[in-house]
Amino acid sequence: MTLRIRISWPAGHTTATLGETPTSKALAGALPIVSTARTWGEEVYFDTPVSAPVEDGARQVVEPGTVAFWTEGDALALPYGPTPISRGDECRLASPCNLLGALDGDPRILATVRDGDPVRVELVGG
Repeated sequence: MTLRIRISWPAGHTTATLGETPTSKALAGALPIVSTARTWGEEVYFDTPVSAPVEDGARQVVEPGTVAFWTEGDALALPYGPTPISRGDECRLASPCNLLGALDGDPRILATVRDGDPVRVELVGG
């Protein structure tokens, strides 16, 4: 089972494909959600109503466009480039995050998200 989600904000939108993990299932069950975007370097993150433990395979350094779940903040984290704690060009998250999937298109579209933007996440086609 794969899940597809749509993430939209005032200046644009993207879709992502999620694998079958306990956290992605919990997230799917909570959708649709509306939250407030925060930016941290070249990462967008926002609160969700989901709480999840750290899963096996959680990582702190990920590829651009990874859909990650930050367990310490109950937030989705969407990195597209370096964060303030990155070494070089890597995407380094605040702490190890659960890996849910990846954005379907160019992750640089996230550069159009502004801190404080409303963001909506919903299932595609569901």
